[in-house]
Amino acid sequence: MADANHPAANHPDLDWRDDVIPVSRQFDDPYFSLGGGLEETRHVFLAGNRLPDRFCDGFHIAELGFGTGLNLLATLLAHTGPGHLHFTSFEAFPLPADDIARALQAFPETAPVAGAFLRQWANGATTLRFANLTAEILIGDARETLPRWTGRADAWFLDGFSPAKNPELWSPDLMHQVARHTAPGGTFATYTAAGHVRQSLAEAGFTVTRRPGFGRKRHMTTGQMPDQATPGRLP
Repeated sequence: MADANHPAANHPDLDWRDDVIPVSRQFDDPYFSLGGGLEETRHVFLAGNRLPDRFCDGFHIAELGFGTGLNLLATLLAHTGPGHLHFTSFEAFPLPADDIARALQAFPETAPVAGAFLRQWANGATTLRFANLTAEILIGDARETLPRWTGRADAWFLDGFSPAKNPELWSPDLMHQVARHTAPGGTFATYTAAGHVRQSLAEAGFTVTRRPGFGRKRHMTTGQMPDQATPGRLP
């Protein structure tokens, strides 16, 4: 697959575990769970945000950490009802299409939607169009791109590398930006249960809950904004 995508972006250096799992050399962390990435996405991000039950026309998902696009593909597979969804992801180090295609071989269930994604991504598109979803991938440091974003999410997938290895993507300032760009009643879900992350999200305005994690992880974290608008959030 030719890869003309995103020439101005910084592509990550990778190692490959078991020949199919990409591991970031910079952060020394795999891009998805070694115990089943697609199942983890469904448990943490979809079920953690009570999806797809909340899907409706115009529903907006935002994500920190696009990675292999697995969360996007899981969302596409889950959205079988009416209505057009919006998906915005913030990614500093986009993977080339060839590396994504190699990683997605571990998830043959994604094949019905992966082809359309990979064709667009390999051609350099950062706005990805599907029959019932439009995704925009904002490339750059989320500490710069998220404050400039004018959108609001109904649900957040917080999926950066481990807070211990990628603390910049879990800073209190960035968690406050997540809250600022969340619609009233909006939610988040993340695989981490790190205390400082939970505290930052609570201080930003979310009601934070610790829940059973996926596989060998004992806990994960979810949260919800109040239904009414609060000061400091986008109108």
